[in-house]
Amino acid sequence: MSMPLVSILDDEPEIRQMLTEALEEAGFRTQSFARAREFEASLKRGTPDVCLVDLSLPDTDGLALVHRLALERGAAVIIISGRAQVQDRVTGLELGADDYITKPFDPAEVVARIRARLRGGMRALPKAGDTARFNGWTAHFDRYTLENEAGTETPFSHAEGEVLRLFLQNSKRLISRQQMQETLGGAAGESFDRAMDVRISRLRTKLGEDPKNPRLIKTIYGAGYIFLGDVNWS
Repeated sequence: MSMPLVSILDDEPEIRQMLTEALEEAGFRTQSFARAREFEASLKRGTPDVCLVDLSLPDTDGLALVHRLALERGAAVIIISGRAQVQDRVTGLELGADDYITKPFDPAEVVARIRARLRGGMRALPKAGDTARFNGWTAHFDRYTLENEAGTETPFSHAEGEVLRLFLQNSKRLISRQQMQETLGGAAGESFDRAMDVRISRLRTKLGEDPKNPRLIKTIYGAGYIFLGDVNWS
């Protein structure tokens, strides 16, 4: 099996070179781009396993690109940015990014985050099929959409999909924050907790849940979450 492919999008040559060397030494395949248009053209040949995206790009809005990648391509996206404000992190996660790393960074940390992300994605895969039906909904993980009983489809991001898979595979069982972190990967702590809060909130919205009294994704305060739907995989 070929090693995972990582795409690097950053307009700083030193950053691209540093990441390329660290990732290839760790056994990954890489491709790097200085401009968004070159990167997006490469997507016509296929979606990489992980995209490292800088937000400060000369030819496009980095956040808008992250959102398109997450929803249209189902790509795992890690933002690498000099923007260290909490609101920038929150916005990036809300738009579908899987992780957020601020500059300056240690290349070894980026490698570790990518490995954790890929391990989490592999562990979260369903054992049978890639379509799950529950409570009038159908989750299509092959194309990252939720379909309601009327046939209307709503896209979800790769990051949201990982959380949804975890819930659907563990229906009616308590899932703690620690179990989520161990299964999905990523650095434990406030950043991970905030990312999970954002993704669960967005999933509830897409499932038409009442935010004050959700029927499917219940919060068990101080313990974790429990998904109450009846799930069938195909």
